[in-house]
Amino acid sequence: MDNPLTFQASSDSAAMSAKSPPEGASWRDFIAVTKPGIIRSNLIAAFAGYWLASGWDVHYGRLVLTLLGTMLVMASACVFNNYFDRDLDMKMERTRERGLPTGRLKPNTVLLYAIGLGIAGLIVLFAFSGMLAGLFGIVGMFVYVVVYTLWLKRTSTWSTSVGAISGAMPPVIGYVAVSGTVDLGAWLIFAMLFLWQPPHFWALGIRRKEEYRAAGFPLLPVVKGTRRTKFQMIPYVALLLPIPVLMYAYDYAGIFYLIISTALSLAWLVLTLMGFKAKDDEVWAKKNFLFSINYLTVSLIVLVLNTIHG
Repeated sequence: MDNPLTFQASSDSAAMSAKSPPEGASWRDFIAVTKPGIIRSNLIAAFAGYWLASGWDVHYGRLVLTLLGTMLVMASACVFNNYFDRDLDMKMERTRERGLPTGRLKPNTVLLYAIGLGIAGLIVLFAFSGMLAGLFGIVGMFVYVVVYTLWLKRTSTWSTSVGAISGAMPPVIGYVAVSGTVDLGAWLIFAMLFLWQPPHFWALGIRRKEEYRAAGFPLLPVVKGTRRTKFQMIPYVALLLPIPVLMYAYDYAGIFYLIISTALSLAWLVLTLMGFKAKDDEVWAKKNFLFSINYLTVSLIVLVLNTIHG
């Protein structure tokens, strides 16, 4: 039986093609399909994980190769995501102009591109960053492509929380490339990225709730509503508070990271709680979303600068 979403998206694609034939793909389309914004933020996290485990005693050659392997693996997962979501992307305003929905990129070309990037990335990680780094690269790809993209994103409100596992892999890859083991430091930097993602993405989901509804994605704000989403954001943000305390207590980071990251976590928690009194949910969600980006960027930079010397 034909999938009605696929049928409708195909009909929309045919209609668009009839109006204006798509132009040929450019190098920008091949870069865009890797989601450079996601790669950029996750490379910062991978760098922080590597630096934290190094304790300032950094092997720069391995660092560069670890970041390269991580970047290729992440790019592969994002390209797979674009490949499998190409029909549904036609239904959302922010995604319908991507290379695949418009026809500038051919599905088979994108699929081969994703496979090639993934193989190259895993080869680099296994060869230069160690067995654990390569295995965590596989875990990140599997969760993002299979569990998140192909399964939960289309069927469950749990997609965001479970998908956060893959988003927390880059700093762990960086960390184990140095440590060769999964210790408390690896768990703490994993927890930081894992807990950050759901409230960050739900803030975006509240702003674009109707787009996700039209596309058929069962995102939490769509299924349970904005108020329930605000409640569910609270424990994730609140659980970020112990992380700088533990980083400091176990000599991973210094006093400046403790103070700054704790203050940022408290500020984010207050901003999240203020959502229940917000007169305009979209305005509040935009502020929360932007704050979450700055929270992660500043926290990771301070963590790197205030890592305890090994």
